[in-house]
Amino acid sequence: MASPSRGGATAPQALQSWDPGRYARNARFVADLGEPLLALLDPRPGERILDIGCGDGALTLKLAETGAAVVGIDSAPEQVRAARALGLDAHVADGQALAFDGEFDGILSNAALHWMRHPDAAIDSMWRALRPGGRIAAEMGGRGNVATIHAALVGELERLGIDAAAADPWYFPTVADYRQRLEGAGFRVERIELLPRPTPLPGELADWLQTFGEAFFAAVPAEQQQALIDNVVQTAGPTLRQDDGSWVADYVRLRFLAVKPPQ
Repeated sequence: MASPSRGGATAPQALQSWDPGRYARNARFVADLGEPLLALLDPRPGERILDIGCGDGALTLKLAETGAAVVGIDSAPEQVRAARALGLDAHVADGQALAFDGEFDGILSNAALHWMRHPDAAIDSMWRALRPGGRIAAEMGGRGNVATIHAALVGELERLGIDAAAADPWYFPTVADYRQRLEGAGFRVERIELLPRPTPLPGELADWLQTFGEAFFAAVPAEQQQALIDNVVQTAGPTLRQDDGSWVADYVRLRFLAVKPPQ
């Protein structure tokens, strides 16, 4: 087996840390809501499957339980250690620069591709990693994902005179954009759609921001970061805070199934 590339993530992504305990508390819903991807991928016993963005391995473990031979990769060493603690074959690697060459029957990726600011490089990596006839089942943030939160973050940075576009770690494409990129790389797109999915959060919006928004905060002096969080919570509150005090994030997912044609 070729070794995964050990290349680092792109600059904004490198500012995002992934503490497994914090992630489990504030973001377990990510893996739970990704389970429909397993049915979309339809892994078979003995197939070799690559999980791009395996995180702490919660969804990867369910993938392995199908009898497939699974390799997980993630850019966060902390998450990879957590995945390995579950007995999974996991490696630190950049999904935009993988060294795999025709080794996998399928790829699964949940909530990872929107962190890769070079989408064509990520798609090319997936193409190379797959055998002819292999397929990708993936879900990522799509156009409009967490729009209320994103607008509040951008507005706060701009108010402080900070280039929000430079700090933004996310890439939320339209269906047309991502379809064009997949087809341009040679994939046959079997299915692609945007799925609005308002998502109840397990805790406060501030917890979500601290889990997912570090790249934005890194652009702000440390003494101003709490005020930034407080202001974003206040701005988003009228839209996302429910009458009972709970929070529902305005998620929009882009889900697709694409096939590398047989030679």
